Amino acid sequence: MGYSRFDQAMQGRAAWNAGKNVGTKRPLTQKQNWAIRFHLDREGRLRDKALFDLAIDRKLRGCDLVKIKIGDIVAGSDVRTRAIVIQLKTNRPVQFELTADVRATLIAWLERRGGTASDYLFPSRIDHANHMSTRQYARLVDEWVTAIGLRKAEYGTHSFRRTKAAKIYRATSNIRAIQILLGHTKIENTVRYLGVDVEDALLLAERTEI
Repeated sequence: MGYSRFDQAMQGRAAWNAGKNVGTKRPLTQKQNWAIRFHLDREGRLRDKALFDLAIDRKLRGCDLVKIKIGDIVAGSDVRTRAIVIQLKTNRPVQFELTADVRATLIAWLERRGGTASDYLFPSRIDHANHMSTRQYARLVDEWVTAIGLRKAEYGTHSFRRTKAAKIYRATSNIRAIQILLGHTKIENTVRYLGVDVEDALLLAERTEI
């Protein structure tokens, strides 16, 4: 719902998206992934490295990522190779994998962070009993991409959600697999999310012989 142009309270107030790029955010390239990891390693930002690695690997929305609890990814003394979370937007479960490098980073972070299975993996800087806010996560993303010379207007939290999914799609052209990994209820959403267009469809058809 918009605001009436006759509403005196809104006169002179800039639109929320004035001057902002609110379109689809770009996925990161492999080179950009490693540049951010190198930056965070060099700065000794272990929490941020764990958050970044998990964001890329899990392909979750920011609102689901920040609410992960230690018990969601830990079994006994080990980090799980696979886990499941319930998505806030759809209230549906989505399963994801945790690769070896990501598990190693998470173990290092958990050793420093401490806590119990019921604690949030990434606590709020204000209230440690609560989770990091999506706003704080978005600010960190802006810092990371800016640090490696990217324009923050072109990248955001959804860039991390799209990165691995886009790479898998380019390698396999398997839309259904991407739909499952992203937890989309409709495949049309996955098509739009990946930016699949007519050219992609024609290239796939040209590579397929019967």
